[in-house]
Amino acid sequence: MLTIAGAVVKFGARRVLDGVDLELGDGETVVVLGPSGSGKTTLLRAVAGLQQLDEGRVAWDADDLAGVAPHRRRFGLMFQEYALFPHRDVAGNVEFGLRMGPADRSARARRVDEVLELVGLADLRDRRVASLSGGEQQRVALARALAVSPRLLMLDEPLGALDRVWRRRLLDELRAILDRAALSALYVTHDHEEAFAIAHRIAIMREGRIVQVAEPPEIWRAPADAWTARFLGFGPVVDGEVCGTQLHTPWGAIAITRRLPSAGAAVEVVLRPDAVRLDESGPIEALITRAMFAGTRVELTAAPLTGPPIEVVVAAAGAPHVGEHVHLTIDPAAVLLYPRGAD
Repeated sequence: MLTIAGAVVKFGARRVLDGVDLELGDGETVVVLGPSGSGKTTLLRAVAGLQQLDEGRVAWDADDLAGVAPHRRRFGLMFQEYALFPHRDVAGNVEFGLRMGPADRSARARRVDEVLELVGLADLRDRRVASLSGGEQQRVALARALAVSPRLLMLDEPLGALDRVWRRRLLDELRAILDRAALSALYVTHDHEEAFAIAHRIAIMREGRIVQVAEPPEIWRAPADAWTARFLGFGPVVDGEVCGTQLHTPWGAIAITRRLPSAGAAVEVVLRPDAVRLDESGPIEALITRAMFAGTRVELTAAPLTGPPIEVVVAAAGAPHVGEHVHLTIDPAAVLLYPRGAD
């Protein structure tokens, strides 16, 4: 088990890591998700031993790793830039790390074959890496990291250099590979779609701090604060006021059945992406101002008579067109409330 406790890294007066606490269990994939500059890569480097902590500790199975050199931690690290050797073939790239260990040539060859089979590249072992696609190169880099049998695999934006099609395809493959290897993994990304697809748990990071750690369904259902909701793409975010069991919003009153803040409380109201639906008898009249086709669905922007525009996702069949008037309903269960000004 990996334990990060009170981790602090200072760059001058700035605390790039500001008291980070995080645990990662055996065989678990934890994704550290946050915007650029939030401290994600610094956290990964601190775990790898490439960045010294100013305060706090990193431990593996309760053994403090302070003073343990990076190459002795038995952690694998895979960056966005795969850093493959273009003059070597696939097998030569994967074998590179094994050459630093005690294994003889035949043992190294067997291990190369094992990991190439694991990542689905067994038939490409003799190919030059320069001739491979971006997705294949990504899997070579992963195989190289796995070849040395790390007890922890760390991945820093590993799919960032790939286009959207390859990224979606490899997300499924990467999750399956990690599960088959039964390997603990610490994965860093700024892409929430990537995080939700691969994580057992997600750690949301902001300005050097972990603000929420939970399984993906819990993060989706209840982001810790309005900032996290906005970062995940939820919205819009508007001011509201609680009046009894009614939530007053710019779109009108919404009846909320769950427990609400005290009457008169000023709140920020955030709509989850699944909050709004078309409803012929719905109380909100709106004009469709944008319709973006996305395969089996259409993403609509609707401008209500009052209040800011809201997003609606509908099935492609029978979707309304730009310029049509529609009626909408907001699902109270998908309305998130946060104290106003808490960010």
